[in-house]
Amino acid sequence: MSLTDSSVDPIVDTIVVTTIDSTRRDLLRAGSFMAACVVFAPLLRAQSAAASAQGAANIEMSASAYKPVSLPRKPGAKPLVAQLDRDELERGLKCACPCKLDVFTCRTTDFACGISPAMHSDVVRLIAGGYSADEIVAAFTTVYGERVLMAPVKEGFNIAGYLVPFLTVGIGGTMLVSLLRRWKRETERATPAVVSNSVLPIGGSAPAGTDDELRRLQAAIRGDAPR
Repeated sequence: MSLTDSSVDPIVDTIVVTTIDSTRRDLLRAGSFMAACVVFAPLLRAQSAAASAQGAANIEMSASAYKPVSLPRKPGAKPLVAQLDRDELERGLKCACPCKLDVFTCRTTDFACGISPAMHSDVVRLIAGGYSADEIVAAFTTVYGERVLMAPVKEGFNIAGYLVPFLTVGIGGTMLVSLLRRWKRETERATPAVVSNSVLPIGGSAPAGTDDELRRLQAAIRGDAPR
């Protein structure tokens, strides 16, 4: 009894379809994972912002929210921050007025604002008092809270908000590559099975001929086949 092409094809088709369906399900799972991470990353950042907003130091930034930032002058104080570095420092501090611009941009473009010049004066006094850029930023953060910073501090929930999108893309890409490689291997394994099973019977050997077929074959070999 032999296994013909017509009986093999449905089996092979079933194997290939099952493999493709399984791979598609894996790809859908990977896509769902990536989508979920991308959706929840902004929520994590929002939670971080809410946590940063807590505390007495994290006040509402409004036109009436200016608070002096001052520290005692250091003995023998010398300026440690050059003018260009000072301007860059002010670009990292948010003005307390409703404009939401940094101190440098606000004081050089919105001449009606009285908040940014006052914050600039605080920066100038702290520089004259011998304080470094990091110390000045820390002093403003102590008074205004982290909302005075144009960019959140990269620690705790904040740094997680920065890293989660990149980790999501990396993990999702790795999963996708792994699934594609697996799909390729399964396809390559299924292809030889189609060829071998379509030409060989179940036993793996050629079927034996009948006595009449053998006699005809022998006659054909001798060249005396009936005409």
